[in-house]
Amino acid sequence: MSEKKPAEPSPESIARSDRKRLAAEEGARALADVERRAIEVRTNMARLREAREAKEAADDALRVASPAPSPKTRSRKPQT
Repeated sequence: MSEKKPAEPSPESIARSDRKRLAAEEGARALADVERRAIEVRTNMARLREAREAKEAADDALRVASPAPSPKTRSRKPQT
């Protein structure tokens, strides 16, 4: 009942091992690509956050430096 494994692998087993190897390589490349994109996104988010915070600080400084607008008074229509 028990058979010895042949010394030479069959063409099917060679094809199967090649597919597994290629799938593993593609998986590793895909994971590296996903990680690279995630790093790029985080870098861009940090850049945009810094720009937004700088703009908000400049707006606050401008608001503090400028005088408060005076309230407008309503003009009354003359009665006829």
